[in-house]
Amino acid sequence: MKLITSLEDIHTPYSNAVLTIGNFDGVHIGHRVLFASVMEKAKAINGTSIALTFESHSSRALKKNGHPPLITLYEQKIELISALGVDVLICIPFTHEIRAIPAHVFVKEILLDRIGMKAIVTGKDFAFGKDREGDLSFLKANADHYGFEVIVSDWVEIADSGGQRVSSTRIRELVTAGNVADAKDMLGRHYQIRGVVEAGRNRGGRLLGFPTANVKLTDELCPKTGVYAVTAECLGNCYYGVANIGYSPTFDDQQFTVEIHILDFDKDIYGESIRVNFVSRIRPEEKFSDVDSLVAQIKKDVSIAVDMLSASER
Repeated sequence: MKLITSLEDIHTPYSNAVLTIGNFDGVHIGHRVLFASVMEKAKAINGTSIALTFESHSSRALKKNGHPPLITLYEQKIELISALGVDVLICIPFTHEIRAIPAHVFVKEILLDRIGMKAIVTGKDFAFGKDREGDLSFLKANADHYGFEVIVSDWVEIADSGGQRVSSTRIRELVTAGNVADAKDMLGRHYQIRGVVEAGRNRGGRLLGFPTANVKLTDELCPKTGVYAVTAECLGNCYYGVANIGYSPTFDDQQFTVEIHILDFDKDIYGESIRVNFVSRIRPEEKFSDVDSLVAQIKKDVSIAVDMLSASER
């Protein structure tokens, strides 16, 4: 896959470009249907499959507060789209200038003249351009005039939901509620956070006998406080683990942390990158009467996590 990070880097229109546009936060199974349609159409017309997305979520770029947390950070979004087999990913910053471009100018100058679009694949609620005027009706009304095809992809419905569709919004709700198992069904993979292992309070190994990797998050969505069965990817390998997200109420220090106890692991990974995949929530965070009670519960958590992780691999 070729990655383009500036429209100025496209010097010649692509041959028979088939395009889809969106934030694609999460690159969930609904997004994958769009990409599959793009690649199918591109193959049929001997063209180039292209996804146009943005370096940050559009609402994050334009609001200082109230923006949605990201399901996938920039690096992960690129990796996931690349793995799907799209020929070209155009990933540009979403700025006030981009937002202000009228839909007809965006279509003519960017999609047609610069990218070479011959077909566009979109969902039913797609819209772009100033005041979101470039909706499905706009595209269909201009398709013949400009000589491109509009392909509308059906929404992917959530199983047993009465018609609800898979969406980034619904995935955020599930992860925020701690329901990472159901989020997996919509993502097509376990929900993942990424970060760098930083020094913690030196309590896990020294006091509890369960050393932990403290993960420093950036802007991604964090699951609800509690204890989770996870897998941890670091130093080129993947390990079983137990994650604790919260404020360590037993010690009453009110410091929010994301701590991962990696099973059967004794390497120094301070400063290393780690990826944590959330498989299932074990329990809420609790305050225990003493350290011994907490240690006893952690041992139970580890046993439960091993069972959950083993079952998820069957």
